[in-house]
Amino acid sequence: MGNITIWQVDSFTREPFRGNPAGVCLLPEVAEVEWMQAVASEMNLAETAFLVRREGNDFSIRWFTPTVEVPLCGHATLASAHILWSEAVVSENESITFHPESGLLTTSREGEWIRMDFPALPLETSEVPDGLADTLGAQPLAVLRNQFPAYLVELDSEKTVRELQPNISRMRDSESNVCIVTARGDSQAYDFVSRFFAPGVGIDEDPVTGGAHCSLGPYWAERFGITELVGQQVSKRSGTVKVRVRGDRVDLLGQAVTVMRAEMRC
Repeated sequence: MGNITIWQVDSFTREPFRGNPAGVCLLPEVAEVEWMQAVASEMNLAETAFLVRREGNDFSIRWFTPTVEVPLCGHATLASAHILWSEAVVSENESITFHPESGLLTTSREGEWIRMDFPALPLETSEVPDGLADTLGAQPLAVLRNQFPAYLVELDSEKTVRELQPNISRMRDSESNVCIVTARGDSQAYDFVSRFFAPGVGIDEDPVTGGAHCSLGPYWAERFGITELVGQQVSKRSGTVKVRVRGDRVDLLGQAVTVMRAEMRC
C-alpha cells in the first residue's frame, strides 16, 4: 500500500483523552480485508474506519474492531467526517456521504457539532437471557433486543449503571455478549445514561457508542414523549451524544478532536 496516513480521533467529546478513540485511514484504493483487519488489530482501538473516495464528497467506509468487521459504527464515522473536514479533504460547508454496505450515511456540520443521519435500530421485547442478572450484577427492569443483535437492558438508576461491574468473562461466553445498559439520568444536562459492553466483538467496554444510541434514542424518546434527547455514556472516559428521533432515522450529534497523526509504512 505504500505510505498511508492514519489518524487517531477522540469522538463524542471536545477534550483530548476523553470520549471514544477511533482510527481513521484514508486509502487511495480499496484494500484487502485481511490488511484492514491487521491494521485495526495493530491500532487496538474499539474501531478503525477505512475510507476510499468514490467521487466528490462520497466515500466508501468500512469499520473494524481489533478482531472483526462490524456493520455500523457511530464514533468512527464521526471521527472520519471530522478528519475529512479538518484536513481540508472536504470543505467544512459541504456535507459528506458515506457508503457502507448497511446503507447510506450522511454527515453535516451544525456549528461546533457534527450531525450524522443514521438508521434507527428498533427494539423488540426479549426473554431475559439465562444468567443475565448474575452476569451484570444488577436486576433488569426491562430487556429488549435490536437487529445488531444487541441486548438493551434498563436498570433502576444512574447510580447502578455507573457502578456496574459485570463479569466480562461470563458475558463473553453468553448469549448476551453485546449488551447496552441504560437508566434515566439524574442531571438536567442529560436525559439518560448508558454503558456498552461488547466482548462478543472484542470490546470489553466501549467508551462512547454512537450505534447504541440508534436504539437508545427511540427507546427513551417513547418513554419521555419527546424527540430530542441528550445521552451521557458514563464509561471511565465518558462522552455526550445528542439524539433526534425522526421515524425510522435518527440524527446523532457529537464533537471530536484529533489527538494523533502517523504514517504507516506497510
